[in-house]
Amino acid sequence: MSSPKKQSGSLQEKAGISPPEITNVAAIRQIKKNRKQQPSSTELIDGILNGNRTALSRAITLVESTNTEHTAKANEVINGCLPHANKSIRIGITGVPGVGKSTFIEAFGSFLTQLGKKVAVLAVDPSSSLSHGSILGDKTRMEELVKDENAFIRPSASGDTLGGVARKTRESIILCEAAGFDTIIIETVGVGQSETAVHSMVDFFLLLKISGAGDELQGIKRGIMEMADAIVINKADGDNIKKANLAKLEFNRALHLFPPKKSNWQPKVTTCSAITGEGILEIWTTILSYFEQTNKSGFFPEKRKEQNQFWMMETINEQLKLNFYNQPEIISQLEQNKKAVQNDEISPFAAAQKLLKLYFNKGTEAQSYKGTK
Repeated sequence: MSSPKKQSGSLQEKAGISPPEITNVAAIRQIKKNRKQQPSSTELIDGILNGNRTALSRAITLVESTNTEHTAKANEVINGCLPHANKSIRIGITGVPGVGKSTFIEAFGSFLTQLGKKVAVLAVDPSSSLSHGSILGDKTRMEELVKDENAFIRPSASGDTLGGVARKTRESIILCEAAGFDTIIIETVGVGQSETAVHSMVDFFLLLKISGAGDELQGIKRGIMEMADAIVINKADGDNIKKANLAKLEFNRALHLFPPKKSNWQPKVTTCSAITGEGILEIWTTILSYFEQTNKSGFFPEKRKEQNQFWMMETINEQLKLNFYNQPEIISQLEQNKKAVQNDEISPFAAAQKLLKLYFNKGTEAQSYKGTK
C-alpha cells in the first residue's frame, strides 16, 4: 500500500482559537427587559406637561398607531392633556409642490421663535401609493429651525387618509399645545383634498403661491380661494419681484368677486421671500389682525366648537372603517369578493352590500350573545 500524500502546509486546517466569553447574559436580559418597557399613560402625560420632547414624540407615535391595543392608552394620554390644550394659534399652510412651503415655514418659524414664541410644526409627508413609504424629509429641509430650542418639528406620513392629512394630526395638535407650544403650524401635502382637511382643524388658513408659472390662472379656483384667509406670493426676490407684484394684483381682483366670508374677514394678498425674509413681518401682522377681529366678533371660539364636532364624526367614521377591515370574517370573505368583482361575477355594489350585511349580522350576534349572559 502506498502511504498517503503529505498535504501542503498552506492547505492544512489548524484548530482555531476560541475567543473568550465576553457576553454578559445578565446585561442582555436587562437590555431586552428595558426595550419592552413602555412608559405609562401617566408618565407620558407628566412628561408632556413638563415640556419633555421625548415624551411628546412617543405620545404622537402612540396616537398615530393603527394597533388597536394602543387606542385605549392613546385616549388616556389625550384626555389627560386636553385641559391644558386650546391655548395656541393654529395655522394651516398649503400650496402646490415646489412653491417653497418648507423654506417658508423655516423662515416664518424662526421669525416667531425670535419673538419668544414656541412653535410646533406638524408636517404631513405624502405616502407612496406603491410602496406606502414616505421620505419624511422635512427635518432635513428645515435644518436651521430643527436646531431651535423653541421649535419642534414632527413629520408624519399621510398614509391612505383622504387628502393626505395624517389620520391623527388633530390629536397631535392637542399634545403639542399641552407641551407648551403656543403656535402650531400644519404643513399639508398640497395635493388633492388636503386643503379641505387642514382647513377643518386650523384657525388661519394660508395659501402659498408662486408667480411666473401659469400659477395665477390655476390658483383662481373657487374652493381653495374661498378657504384661504391669506394668499402669499412666495419667492418674490431678484428678477421675480415684478412678476410677484403682478400676481398679487390678479389675486386681489379675484378675491373681490367672491361673497363675504362667514367671519366677515377680507382675505389679504401679500408677497414675501423666504430667502431674504422680506414680507414675513407683514404676514404675521395679518394673522394677528385676523385673530383680533374674529375674537371680537365671537367667530373664533364658535369655529373651534364646530371643528370639535366635525372631528368627533370623522373619528367615528375612521373607527368604523378600521373595525370593519379588522373583522376575521370580513378578511376571509373580502378577497373572494374582490376576485368575483374582477371577473364580473357580481357587481361592486352587490359585493359591498354582501360584506356589509355580514359585518352587521356579526355585530347583532355579538350583542345577542352578551344579552344572554
